[in-house]
Amino acid sequence: MGDLERYIVEEWAEDFHGGRLNRREFLRRVALLAGGSAVALPVLRELGVLTTPEEVASASSSAPVVTAQAGGVTVPPDDPALVAGAVTFPMGPVTIQAYQARPKSTDPAPGVIVIHENRGLLEHFKDVCRRLAKLGYAALAVDLASAEGGTAKYSDLAEVTAILGKTPPDQLVAMLNAGVTYLQGQPTVRKDRIGAVGFCFGGGMTWRLATRNSAIRAAVPFYGPNPPLEDVSQIKAAILAIYGELDSRIDAGIPAIREAMKKTGMPFEVVIYPGADHAFFNDTGQRYHAPSALDAWRRAVAWFDRYLKGS
Repeated sequence: MGDLERYIVEEWAEDFHGGRLNRREFLRRVALLAGGSAVALPVLRELGVLTTPEEVASASSSAPVVTAQAGGVTVPPDDPALVAGAVTFPMGPVTIQAYQARPKSTDPAPGVIVIHENRGLLEHFKDVCRRLAKLGYAALAVDLASAEGGTAKYSDLAEVTAILGKTPPDQLVAMLNAGVTYLQGQPTVRKDRIGAVGFCFGGGMTWRLATRNSAIRAAVPFYGPNPPLEDVSQIKAAILAIYGELDSRIDAGIPAIREAMKKTGMPFEVVIYPGADHAFFNDTGQRYHAPSALDAWRRAVAWFDRYLKGS
């Protein structure tokens, strides 16, 4: 099991133990990601979950639990000050699906790559793009499930999560790099002022993108797992790393990333929000923590203003 797959199953285990995911759905998801009931059993044992082959098989054949998403739209898609909507661009034989929002003005604006959570390109992340566009940025959210048809193809979002977990990290980074290239090719984007922001799984991908693309000038990973520490020396971006105090699994990596970032000499700040858990920024989710989310957004925007809009 790769590190992204392990990250995902550990997150599901946290949701299960925290009462946000029922047992049957938890077992179903682990079996889906693992590739079958038999393969899921040792994974579940590692997670400390006792079960039987029969229980996992039964869960695997059950219908997914569909949780309605709260609206979470703060900037309407038809806001008259913006140009916003779906875009596509090639990456070799793959057509990358994405969502872009930018100010209607044709003056070149800084660009920001928005990286979604492990359930794919949902409406919340399109809204984040529009929020940035209202503040003078050209924002692009790449659908990292594009090679398998894109997020909208799947009614069971756990399938999207399984796709992302099984996709080699280098391929995910390649899609994000294609997004950077696409942004830089737009006449309304300042190609030398590109940033990135991501959440949960997307926070981890924000770190990885920063290690692989020197065009990233500023990045804000929200509660993202660390990238391979040996790659941190390649980072050329100013990084604001945001965490929730209650997110102990992700927070355990903070000392190591602090030490690695010190050696880069790049601007680096860590903010840990008291009383906030993993995914606290997502206002469509169960763990949304409004005071922390509002302040984190203020800090993120100030970071981008400083390093992308500044001289």
